[in-house]
Amino acid sequence: MSKMDEQIKLLEWKDLGDERGNLVVVEGNTDVPFEIRRIFYIYGSDSTVVRGQHANIRSEFVLINVCGTSKVRVDNGEESRVIELNRPRMGLYLKNNVWKDMYDFSPDSILLVLSSEHYDDAEYIRDYQEYLKYIGKTER
Repeated sequence: MSKMDEQIKLLEWKDLGDERGNLVVVEGNTDVPFEIRRIFYIYGSDSTVVRGQHANIRSEFVLINVCGTSKVRVDNGEESRVIELNRPRMGLYLKNNVWKDMYDFSPDSILLVLSSEHYDDAEYIRDYQEYLKYIGKTER
C-alpha cells in the first residue's frame, strides 16, 4: 500500500431510493470518517477552470459530484493521481496535507464538499513549493 492509499479513499454509498426517486444519505462519523463542520459546493465552473490549488493543514474533506462530473488531481509530494467524480453515490475522502486541484467541470457539475473543520485561512497552503517544504519534500 502506498502512502497515497492511506491519504485518499473512494467512498460509495447505497441508493436508498424507491419508485419515487433516488435517495443517498451521508452522515458524519458514519459514512464519512469525521464530524461534518462545514459544507460548501462549487457550480457554474466550466472545463477550463481549475479550483482548489491548495493543501490544508488540519481539514479533511469528502468531495461528491452530486450532479455532472469533474476531476480531482491529488498530490502528496511523492505521488499524484487523477480521480474522476462521475456518480452522485461516489465520494472522494482526502486526509489533511494533500494537495488538490479540481478541474474539467461538466456544464451541469455541482461539486459538494464536506469538511471536518470550519474555514480558517491560516491553515491553507496555496503555493505548491511551500507545500513541499511544509511536508519535508524537495522540489520535483
